[in-house]
Formats: sequence, C-alpha cells, structure tokens
Amino acid sequence: MFFRKVNNEEKDLPETLESFKNGSAQAFGVLYKKYGDRIYRFCLRMLGDEAQAKDAFQETFVKVYENSKKFYGENFTAWVFTIARHTCLNVIRSKKDVESYDDYNHGQSVEMKDDFGLRKSLQDAIASLPVILKEALLLREYEGYSYQEIADMLDIELSLAKVRVHRARVQLRKILKPIVKEINESR
Repeated sequence: MFFRKVNNEEKDLPETLESFKNGSAQAFGVLYKKYGDRIYRFCLRMLGDEAQAKDAFQETFVKVYENSKKFYGENFTAWVFTIARHTCLNVIRSKKDVESYDDYNHGQSVEMKDDFGLRKSLQDAIASLPVILKEALLLREYEGYSYQEIADMLDIELSLAKVRVHRARVQLRKILKPIVKEINESR
C-alpha cells in the first residue's frame, strides 16, 4: 500500500488559515514560507524581469497581509495566485516598452552549444505569448495546477482554461519551429 506522507504543515493548514483570517502575523509567516517561492517564480515567469518580479512578489504579499480578513474561502492557493496574477497584470499594463511579435521573430539566431540557448529561446517564446495564454500555461506547466484549479484562479470556465493552455502550446510550437528545425539540421 502507498500512503501519502502528510507533514504537520499540511495537517495544520486549516488552523493556520483560520488564524490568518483573524490577523495572526505568525500564520502569515507560515503561509509566506509555504507559498513564497512559488509566487516569486510565477511573477518572474509572467514578467520576465527580476526587479519587476521582486516588486510584484512583495506587493502581492503586502496585499495578502492587508486583505487577510477578506479571505473567506478554503482555497488559499487560488486566492494568493489570483492576487499575484492581478499584480503582474498591473505591472504589464504599466510597461511602456512593448516589443511587437514581429520584432521577436526577425533576425534571431540561437547558439546551440549547450541547452542555455534553447532554454533562453523557450523563455523568450513564453514571454512573447499574450498574457491570458501565458498565465494559463505557466500555472499548468510550471506550477502543476489542474485545469479546474487554473479555472478557479483565473475566474474562467474549465473549458476556457483548457483552451488557453492548448492555444499557448500551439503558439509556442509555431514560435519554436525554426529553432527545432535548426537543432535537427545540426545533428
């Protein structure tokens, strides 16, 4: 038989959430420690800039703390990711320098001596996706959330969550097709 190992942190989560709702700084610290890395990675992938990601990450947890009494659900993960998503969207909206899709695709050559070039190309391709596709893809592929969890976080229907992830994958294939071709030809 297989047993899922449940650590004390998971077992105590409902109590921690209740304390958090009542304004406990200690409970906030536990939740910050549990979710901080995942939220930072999400912000970094959404924004593509370390300084902006750090700012968005900090702003997210300030909002979480300030709005602790407004948390009324059971799914803290969805709530905190929703706050992070809105914070990142605000940063994206405020950006003045936006590269066009054509700028990204013209004249790009990737050095394939190691997988760094491929990783960088993938990061750039993800960054070029429309925000609604990028966030769905990041939540699915990098954070490992189910389609239902993604739908809850983005406040959309389950079918739309699936469509957005699919469309993101299709666009990534199109963007990365020349790079894959170059790799295959160099072998």
